[in-house]
Amino acid sequence: MWVGVNMQSASYKLGRFLLGRLKHNSSFVKSTLNFVKEKRVTMAVFTVIGAVKKAKLACYDHVKHEYQQIKLDKPLEIASCFGNLSLKDGKPFVHVHAVLSDAAGKTYAGHLINATVFAAELHLQELRGNKLEREYDQTTGLALWEFGERQGKSAKTVRSSRKVGQSRSWLDRA
Repeated sequence: MWVGVNMQSASYKLGRFLLGRLKHNSSFVKSTLNFVKEKRVTMAVFTVIGAVKKAKLACYDHVKHEYQQIKLDKPLEIASCFGNLSLKDGKPFVHVHAVLSDAAGKTYAGHLINATVFAAELHLQELRGNKLEREYDQTTGLALWEFGERQGKSAKTVRSSRKVGQSRSWLDRA
């Protein structure tokens, strides 16, 4: 539902609060997805603290509608990491942003595409309520949350709203 003309929103109840430790040398995103699938969580917000051995971040180009990747091949501290879990094409989808710092204190920030875990602890708050699904947004070129108007449409209907020949970013395919 649109609130005024500025924002779509919905209310959710709090479910379980789950804590987890990601395995050393594991894939950050895969480990998080495996955890939520195992626990049968489909909507959540979460934070992570710890460190990674290497990472791939990205920044979205608003004009080109594509992600510019930042590859970091060195040990990094997770200075801040937060994300959410919703559904995309009917499957759990993890959306994560992070601020990472190196040994000299230099920081790198953006959308966390993936990372190799050194040590990481996950704090996850499950949300309960109406299904929260990401759908393609023509204005931004991103898969964004839908509350109401389009929610409940089949994935086929949503995909057909994309302009013919319009490419999907590599992140949309993730």
